[in-house]
Amino acid sequence: MAVNVASEWLNACSGCEISILNTGEALLDLLAQLNFVHIPALVDSKYFGPLGDGTSLQIPEAVVGIVSGGVRNSEHKHVLEEMRKKVKVLIALGSCAAYGGVPAQANMWKPEEVFEKVFRGCVTTNPSPNPEDPNVPPWTPTCQALDEVTKVDITIPGCPPHPDWIADAVMALLAGKTEWKLPERSVCDTCPVIREKKSGGGPIKRMLANAEFNPEEGIDKMRCLNEQGIFCMGPVTLAGCNGKSGVPRCIQARTPCRGCFGPIRKGAKPMVDMMGALTSVGLDPKTLVDRRAIMNRYIGGHGYLTVIPARPAR
Repeated sequence: MAVNVASEWLNACSGCEISILNTGEALLDLLAQLNFVHIPALVDSKYFGPLGDGTSLQIPEAVVGIVSGGVRNSEHKHVLEEMRKKVKVLIALGSCAAYGGVPAQANMWKPEEVFEKVFRGCVTTNPSPNPEDPNVPPWTPTCQALDEVTKVDITIPGCPPHPDWIADAVMALLAGKTEWKLPERSVCDTCPVIREKKSGGGPIKRMLANAEFNPEEGIDKMRCLNEQGIFCMGPVTLAGCNGKSGVPRCIQARTPCRGCFGPIRKGAKPMVDMMGALTSVGLDPKTLVDRRAIMNRYIGGHGYLTVIPARPAR
């Protein structure tokens, strides 16, 4: 008998849903055991009944609920809470659902400051008033991860999450397991580059700087990017971006880790730990431009990014 699955997307881009499709052959094996009763990203589904003429939010009951995206407005919160009521196991899919994701960088400013910038402060936008239509859901005070709003049973991080882990987590549930998580290893633990535990000093280069390497040689012949002075979040980021095949995806492209899989373990402080990692190879964290935003690029929820009160005038 197939297991009913409901899926929703909140403050999301659909990349996580594409990762579900990208599970490939594993998905073919899973489809015979799954029955998607609700997945708006892939199948037309109305919130208020099949014709959209209902008076309350309607999400079918299911054993497994998969939600991508964080909570940024009142509608997101309502949908998430309804999903939690209707499913037995709730999966937070992707780094927006797990940590707030890139949208949670807005937590560095008050909502009214964001509106001022977006609607009146952009040179490419004609100045306009804030949306006041009652059909436009109001913003929540901050952009939140799912577990800041309700109980989450399983978290599959990544931007996007790797299809291997989606299939692995779902198969674990089908096998009767009630828990699933990635091993607590850092990207550096799976990175084969050469480490000398020192750098040439100087200001830290942004992530878009070109690394030094011989294109004729393998990744294991390239020197650590942090030691080359190029900012890489590998020391404080959870491994797994390349699924079960090992070498991190960004490193394979000779570019630094951006931190999309989030902290290595719950409660870690990536910004603090990353500053220590940079100092250990002789780099000065203060030379990194926008370090607060960059070191928390995908994890602005859970209070990692907040509004910093203005300093009193002297």
